[in-house]
Amino acid sequence: MDVRPAADCRYDLVSLGEIMLRLDPGEGRVRTTRTFRTWEGGGEYNVARGLRRCFGLRTAVVTAFADNEVGRLLEDLVLQGGVDTSLIKWLPYDGTGRTVRNGLNFTERGFGLRGAVGTSDRSHTAASQLRPDDVDWDHLFGTLGVRWLHTGGIYAALSDTTPDTIEAAMSAARRHGTVISYDLNYRPSLWQAIGGQTRAQEVNRRLARYVDVVIGNEEDFTASLGFEVPDTHASLSQLDVANFQRMIAAVTKEHDNFQVIATTMRTVRTATVNDWGAIAWSERTGFVEAKHRPNLEILDRVGGGDSFASGLIYGLLEKGNLATAVEYGAAHGSLAMTTPGDTSMASLKEVEALVHGGGARVQR
Repeated sequence: MDVRPAADCRYDLVSLGEIMLRLDPGEGRVRTTRTFRTWEGGGEYNVARGLRRCFGLRTAVVTAFADNEVGRLLEDLVLQGGVDTSLIKWLPYDGTGRTVRNGLNFTERGFGLRGAVGTSDRSHTAASQLRPDDVDWDHLFGTLGVRWLHTGGIYAALSDTTPDTIEAAMSAARRHGTVISYDLNYRPSLWQAIGGQTRAQEVNRRLARYVDVVIGNEEDFTASLGFEVPDTHASLSQLDVANFQRMIAAVTKEHDNFQVIATTMRTVRTATVNDWGAIAWSERTGFVEAKHRPNLEILDRVGGGDSFASGLIYGLLEKGNLATAVEYGAAHGSLAMTTPGDTSMASLKEVEALVHGGGARVQR
């Protein structure tokens, strides 16, 4: 891919999206717990954090917080992750959250036959109120310089204005030669009150024309872009490569600007045991598939797809090879699901050991 030189840019990657405070009951359930652990997380932000903490790249996040104690806690968590906070917009807090607030996400991990459950509380959040002219996009992508912009379908669903904000960012990024990736990340709960799949497809098809690298997970391509999965009784994670190839042919016929298409391939055996893999395509390389990991044991599945995305982006930015990139993505995603919280706690050394066939023997 044609990526801007690192020396010409302040940032290797900037993410645009919302960061929520996750309240995690650990091994318990939200409905009965008396204590929560707190983490920060967000589909777009998790990618920036993974690229910074695991892969050592220079990243920042464009978002907004209500200026209160919860917002400052979120800022502190982002700072601990090493992601640049200088692009965060702070909105005055009204005392009760009637007009602006910070998003909350109550998520329990699930175990065995009990699946993970997430309950979002994110209406009227500061990030959802960002408008296209709240950021000087030409200064960011032109004067400061950004090699890669990442955003996605979660942020696009948050309000009437977030698609316009994303489009403004993408348009400026394209003007200045920044690569754009977009994770479709379809969440039915976010779209159900504003038009469901019809609205999701309308928004995502509009934004798709700016995208260089599109990432999907299971039924995202159907729900977000309207492309039917060949086997209507299976998710993408259960399809064979031939069916995936047929779907890619349909997608690229309409969206010939997509340079790379990638997806994780997951079969859920139980909440704690999944088959895990990934596949990617580019016109130049064709189809490449990561090492398949059947019966992968999982502690916390949240953020696995985002960690796949950050590993994939690292491979494309630094290795320049799609086959290598998809292996880094799949390895990083699998490691991220062995620890609690939305964000990765893996190191580059651990990812590379897994890429090269390493196992789980004790290190001492």
